Amino acid sequence: MVVKARMIAPLKFKGVLRILHALVVFFAVAMPVADAKEILVPNYMDARERIPVPDLKAYGRIRFVTTVDFPPFSFLDQTGRIAGFHIDLARAICDELGVLPQCQIQGLPWAELEGALKTGQAEALISGLAITAESRASHRFTRPYLALPARFALRIDANPGGTGADALAARRVGVMDGTAHEAMLRDWFPDIKTVTFSRSEWMFDALRANKIDAVFGDGLQLSFWLSSKTAEACCRFFDGPYFSQAHLGEGLAIAVSPRNAPLAMAFDHALAALTRNGRFTELYLRWFPNGLY
Repeated sequence: MVVKARMIAPLKFKGVLRILHALVVFFAVAMPVADAKEILVPNYMDARERIPVPDLKAYGRIRFVTTVDFPPFSFLDQTGRIAGFHIDLARAICDELGVLPQCQIQGLPWAELEGALKTGQAEALISGLAITAESRASHRFTRPYLALPARFALRIDANPGGTGADALAARRVGVMDGTAHEAMLRDWFPDIKTVTFSRSEWMFDALRANKIDAVFGDGLQLSFWLSSKTAEACCRFFDGPYFSQAHLGEGLAIAVSPRNAPLAMAFDHALAALTRNGRFTELYLRWFPNGLY
């Protein structure tokens, strides 16, 4: 499988991405690993279902495109090579389908990904494209293979008086301003006192300093922060995970052009097989050793 990467200009939300990238580097070398038996691995496939494999002989090559600023899914490692969960997943899919030599993956700026599918420069997009009515009109999607949940986190020494989110009623909970997580917090937990922040580091500092009772946000970012040196082992997940298609979307899936619809079916077959044979679990635990759920 050929892996290519292009240098790109900074994209929107570059500050958040820089924080996430730093966390990924730390996570790769120093994050403590939870007991695998304690981690819930997502499974969106019916083990009894057998999805047929379409004939892929017409595909002399299968080119995946992704970004290089979406850690830990796809990013440039310390050697400048593209790496991440999506890279390993694409390889595993191609290997399962017996087409690994025909598969390539290239890093592009986010703004160019859909255009690459439309113009035939790529056959598959694996970079978290949102599944919406608009995107469904111009793409075919595999079944979701991973959803990113919302989670609460609070200090280890906190005693909210219960084990569920109801225990946080009337308490001050931090959330990033103007995000889907803010909307979800207000809609799902109206009895909580919402405190908004414009920068995640300010929110986390407020939690460590006991100025707020908890935080609510993306389970992925919270997982990295909780295990980082910055958190100083102060805090833990609380209740959840929480999923909401209305606020957070349907989850991550691979997108292809309508003309390549057979590829979506083939990828679904491979994803189901990887789930059954344990390879998806292996990849998940490799990149999310403390889990998201």
